[in-house]
Amino acid sequence: MKRGFYTIMAAQFFSSLADNALLIAAIALLIELAAPEWMRPLLKLFFTLSYVVLAPFVGAFADSMPKGKVMFITNTIKVAGCAMLFFTVHPLLAYAVVGFGAAAYSPAKYGILTELLPPERLVAANGWIEGTTVGSIILGTMVGGALISPTISTWLLSIDLPMIDTGIDSPAESAILVIALIYLLAAAFNLRIPDTGARYPKQHTNPIKLAQDFWHCNVTLWRDKLGQISLAVTTLFWGAGATLQFIVLQWAEVQLGMPLDKAAILQGIVAVGIAGGAIFAARFVPLKNAPSVLKLGVAMGLIVPLMTLVHSLAGSIPLLIMIGALAGYFVVPMNALLQHRGHVLLSAGHSIAVQNFNENLNVLLMLGLYALLIKADMHVNVVIVIFGLFVAGTMALVIRRYRYNKARHDLDALIGVEKHSH
Repeated sequence: MKRGFYTIMAAQFFSSLADNALLIAAIALLIELAAPEWMRPLLKLFFTLSYVVLAPFVGAFADSMPKGKVMFITNTIKVAGCAMLFFTVHPLLAYAVVGFGAAAYSPAKYGILTELLPPERLVAANGWIEGTTVGSIILGTMVGGALISPTISTWLLSIDLPMIDTGIDSPAESAILVIALIYLLAAAFNLRIPDTGARYPKQHTNPIKLAQDFWHCNVTLWRDKLGQISLAVTTLFWGAGATLQFIVLQWAEVQLGMPLDKAAILQGIVAVGIAGGAIFAARFVPLKNAPSVLKLGVAMGLIVPLMTLVHSLAGSIPLLIMIGALAGYFVVPMNALLQHRGHVLLSAGHSIAVQNFNENLNVLLMLGLYALLIKADMHVNVVIVIFGLFVAGTMALVIRRYRYNKARHDLDALIGVEKHSH
């Protein structure tokens, strides 16, 4: 791998670490404000809204200047969102600003990979990026949990700066200050990312033209016989993953009697499984065999309802690792396949924007439904069973579609296609 690749990974790692720690701190802030429980999944909903609304524009923005510069600017927006939490801005709005930064950051982070590396390195690079992203989710969630835990928050709040009244007087606020510093560390790495020299035609600035372009890209990828399969899987995965984050927190509270700072560690355990699955897939699944992992998605959905039978921490750990590992193993090859088809059919920035739009639209739908189920006082175990069966059923439909496409088209030839010069 080229030297610049590791700088990108470090920048991505710290930026994503801070996003995930901030989610836990923002939930703690909602608890301090005595906000109703159904507001918690809305945090992620507000964060994700930007990905959907900005999708037509962020691809063009990512392609309009060197990617390292884009990553620096968007990371600065995240710091601003983080700072808003100190100025009595509602946590939902402040976290939405962080989401705004994250939405614009994403096409640059993935787009730079296709500029820096040849196609045959993409599955490995994706494995690394997904691995570090998942690592940052694990650590970020744990860092968030640790920062709001009584021991560390008491220590942080006891640090007094002479002559300065910070106005920080709750565990959530002290956690948010530390997280802002992590964003600044990510910014320092952003500034070190080399310019790959890739330049794109001048991007449109007319929003209507951009929206039309984006819609055309979206339709192109959904019509592609392989693109639609990989896009359907990654879309389902991210919607399910975001919902599972909150299900695990609530399940840990109801079924295992764990407070938020401890329950955050269980989220990390699912992510450990995902990282393991992602690394294995990157190692053992070549791009041409990517569709072979589809059945693992069904298996994952069918295993999720077993959570309702677990009542101890010891029993929950292997089960959550297994759910995570299946998810990681089936999503990485699909992600690489989607990027490959996106790169062949569209430009790097645009294909990632289409992917983000679909994945995050599903995150919004699934989190919205979850928030409604919580508001309706449905027991978490019932939610878990519905969730698992939904994932298994949807994946079964995707497999059926894949077999239908394969019977009528030479899909193997599509996997081998390189980008033609236009």
